[in-house]
Amino acid sequence: MRIEILKTYTPETANRVRELLIQLSRSKKDRGEIPREWFEEVIASDFHDMFLAIDDSNKIVGIATLSIIMGPIARKIAYLEDFVTDESVRGQGVGSKIWDALLDWAKEKGCSELNFTSGQGREAAWKFYEGKGAEIYDTNFFKKTI
Repeated sequence: MRIEILKTYTPETANRVRELLIQLSRSKKDRGEIPREWFEEVIASDFHDMFLAIDDSNKIVGIATLSIIMGPIARKIAYLEDFVTDESVRGQGVGSKIWDALLDWAKEKGCSELNFTSGQGREAAWKFYEGKGAEIYDTNFFKKTI
């Protein structure tokens, strides 16, 4: 198993990412294709990357998207979005390998911390994050559609 950063768009990769995101979704609802333009923007950006965990048969078995956000206090912060491993490989160290790659990326980019959210009812994910030394903050997440 290896961890790679997405460098080229293919319909097969887009479909597999979509399949993994369905596994991450509480509703397990398929929200349709992810636009090719989204992948191309991530690939072209210096501030965003998608990490792919690829098994020995070249199947994508995990993904995570990492972005840099800027703030006047913490300066550069890495923000983690859509971190998921395939149900068939959970508990086998795939998430840990992705996690290590995320931390290395954030350090290389000069980030001082890694921020992310994890919804209610995700006890296994919380246990994973706590095991990696992440602190849980008592906060609320707000969202405003624009």
